[in-house]
Amino acid sequence: MTHCPDTTRPLLTPRDLQLQDAVDVLDAARSVTILCHVQPDADTIGSGLALGIVFARKGIPVQVAFASPAELPISMDDLPGRHLLARVDDVADEVDLLVTVDCGSAGRLGSLASRLDGARQSLVIDHHRSNTRFGMLNVVDDSAESTTAVLAKLFDLWGVTIDADLAHCLFAGLVTDTGSFRWGQAGTHTLAERLLGTGIDGAAITRRLLDTHPFGWLPMLGSVLSSAVLVADAVGGRGLVHAVIRCSDSAGLGAEEVESVIDIVRTTAEAEVAAVFKELAPNSWSVSLRSKETVDVAAVAERLGGGGHRFAAGYTASGPSETVVAALREVLD
Repeated sequence: MTHCPDTTRPLLTPRDLQLQDAVDVLDAARSVTILCHVQPDADTIGSGLALGIVFARKGIPVQVAFASPAELPISMDDLPGRHLLARVDDVADEVDLLVTVDCGSAGRLGSLASRLDGARQSLVIDHHRSNTRFGMLNVVDDSAESTTAVLAKLFDLWGVTIDADLAHCLFAGLVTDTGSFRWGQAGTHTLAERLLGTGIDGAAITRRLLDTHPFGWLPMLGSVLSSAVLVADAVGGRGLVHAVIRCSDSAGLGAEEVESVIDIVRTTAEAEVAAVFKELAPNSWSVSLRSKETVDVAAVAERLGGGGHRFAAGYTASGPSETVVAALREVLD
């Protein structure tokens, strides 16, 4: 008896797509789950909600979700499309198309990574150079400022009109991933001008995302910054500054408050590289890295099991804080 191959199953070998190929995949979807990464920032949420809005307007069943924390960060709770967010337990086990946005690896999906197995097709949309291409199909543009910038290109090819709701979501990712346009590139301001031209209030969006914190952030900041360490001879004499945020420092605060510390530590004039070690649990750490001009911290993070961008990256580590700091020092030197 001749065995016929099962042509209904997707090819399991991951492959990269051009933007138009990705549009064809999106346009053919009949049910969609969009997954953002854990401890979501505005780029992953803005991307997820923008894409979700487009599918909802086309009448395609769609869910947008992230594994943790349980609630959307307060700074993002005015983003359009929030009604599309589903709780973890409500995310469908099987779906026609599963899309991940701004997620460099399956591990960044947390407990929702299992949903990849129930998708007929999975599409990764990202801008991280270190992306592991964990989808069946992958669109990774590491020249893009943000994943929302990749989506803007996809929407144009798809014939999607970017109105104020979509622009709000896309601008949120663009302004945060460029540090309020401090590390933009050719085309960044052109895209921003286009999004602002829809009538959104860019100043209000930026203030809500980057300049609004609960009062408890101030004593946490004071405690953490007072214990920061400058290692002037590290990184070949270019300098390293690092700080540690323990669970006791951040109790009652959201992940966005904790993550914001790195952008203050990185302003140290005497250090090319900045690192913030954030305690997740005893002997468990999430590490944020930033550099100014010469050090590719994405390469540093990759050596330590993480990834990211040339001037902004991160990884996870385990062990006593002194051991984790020493491991970074060794890679940097």
